Amino acid sequence: MSDIDYEAIARDAGLKRVGARPPLGEYLAEIWRRRAFAYSLAKFRIQASLNESRLGLGWIVLQPLLNAALYGLVFGFIMSSSSRPENFIAFLVVGVFTFQFFAQSFSQGARSITGNSGLVRSLSFPRMLMPIAQVLQELIELIPMVLVMGIIVAGTGEAITWKWLLVIPVYALMAMFNLGVALIAARLTVHLRDVTQMIPLISRLIFYSSGIFYSLELVLADNPPWMLTVAQLNPVHDYIALVRNFMIAGPELEPLVWIVAVGGAFVTLAIGIVFFWRAEERYGRD
Repeated sequence: MSDIDYEAIARDAGLKRVGARPPLGEYLAEIWRRRAFAYSLAKFRIQASLNESRLGLGWIVLQPLLNAALYGLVFGFIMSSSSRPENFIAFLVVGVFTFQFFAQSFSQGARSITGNSGLVRSLSFPRMLMPIAQVLQELIELIPMVLVMGIIVAGTGEAITWKWLLVIPVYALMAMFNLGVALIAARLTVHLRDVTQMIPLISRLIFYSSGIFYSLELVLADNPPWMLTVAQLNPVHDYIALVRNFMIAGPELEPLVWIVAVGGAFVTLAIGIVFFWRAEERYGRD
């Protein structure tokens, strides 16, 4: 008795294998149709985190504020004044608050699949919605942070101008970049759980190379020009530099900063989408 080709019979009948990865176009269309799920998940997570502490929403702003105060006290005394801009408080606050958006998107996005294995295994939906919901949560929490950041910057004597509105497209580009990084990290942690242990180290490395509490332009002023060019190839540094440039008076940035900021957002997001989608069948099974 010959073997029956059940796969061919199912294919002729228009049936698909359970959990089969759809084409990329259909996959993205399904994500758009289920976008309300990502928003609801992000909203409920924020509500749950607020209910867990007495200060509630205050912790979202208080954490980066305390970090800024700590770095200001420590590095304000350790580092020479030649590496610090004139309005150091505003410079530091913008850097810490903006980096917080990246760091949280990176670390929490990396755990969006492995940390929600029960949900991933029990329900059928595009798994990409999990890191999307995580970055969306960080983006929502960024709103009160930016408001407090603006108050602090204005309180240091910086004039409020129309350029402040330009931080909105900068943070939109940064959200795209963060999502691309989160998608890449989310898949890597599924295949290699040890990646989770490396994330704090990677995040700290990016922190120190992004000029959070010092100006790369001032520090590298006496070095060959190519060194500053290499430093500006870091998109995180460029997003921070752009926000500072719009909110704090200072010299104009080089075109390379904009090129890396825009290109890094679209290229990283595209790579992240394809990289994450190609392993769609494995999420919840490993």
